[in-house]
Amino acid sequence: MEILGVLIALAALIAVPFVLAAVALKVLFALVLLPFKLAIGLVKGVVGLVFGLVGGLFGLAAGGLGLLVGLFVLLMVLVVLPLTPLFLLGALVWLAIKAFSPAPRIA
Repeated sequence: MEILGVLIALAALIAVPFVLAAVALKVLFALVLLPFKLAIGLVKGVVGLVFGLVGGLFGLAAGGLGLLVGLFVLLMVLVVLPLTPLFLLGALVWLAIKAFSPAPRIA
């Protein structure tokens, strides 16, 4: 049992420098790459803001266009559709008058 404790302590003594070296390398890489991470984060933020605003404007334009189309359809359904028989009757009368009127002669 005592030998196992000594082996574990020896393994810990051997592993501690490697763990400290790995931590030091990770900290060094983090410090070296930090300016790049900050610059990329700033660029992503600006690009995201610009595309978000442009997308919002396009969404607003599409919503306005949809509103206009909806109002046009409502106008057609509520105004023009009930008047369709009168329009057809007027067209029929116009065609009858045009058919029975003499055509002008070109000299």
